[in-house]
Amino acid sequence: MNISFTAMGAEDSSAIIAFLSSNSFPFHVRRDWSVPELQVVVDSGRYWNNESQGFWIVGDGERLGMVVLEDLEDDTPMFDLRLAENYRGQGLGTPILKELCAMVFKEYPEIVRFEGQTREDNIAMRKVFHKAGFLKEAHYRMSWPVEDGTRLASVAYAILRQDWESGESTSFDWYDLEI
Repeated sequence: MNISFTAMGAEDSSAIIAFLSSNSFPFHVRRDWSVPELQVVVDSGRYWNNESQGFWIVGDGERLGMVVLEDLEDDTPMFDLRLAENYRGQGLGTPILKELCAMVFKEYPEIVRFEGQTREDNIAMRKVFHKAGFLKEAHYRMSWPVEDGTRLASVAYAILRQDWESGESTSFDWYDLEI
């Protein structure tokens, strides 16, 4: 599948609201949105400002979902990826994330590190991170609130520009400090 990204702008407001309100995102902090809540978020420019830029994920002419690049004023941005429900479980995560890395590192030459996070129980996304060349860098215990009032770990993955360019992951020693 040919994956591409189309930048969002104010003209996409109603489509963003329709997408986010018609899909559930069980592994996100906000799994469901109401239209009035979304109207406020979208009208605030959440998806197109100095810090963030939203993109439609397009595959073979079909809109598969959206991704938002965050912290763009830093050289280590993060992303928020959301696939439409009908495209999940089809093996699209890895090619989408690889293509996203290519777009980010080509279009933003100042970026040295690209990060994403997910819940510890989102095994599919954790596998996507590994397959796309990301390395686990953090396991934030009890940091992700879930609907039933409990908390799960947030697991952070990142890829360095040099790793993306070389195709090899730079490792590090988790236990570098002996006490």
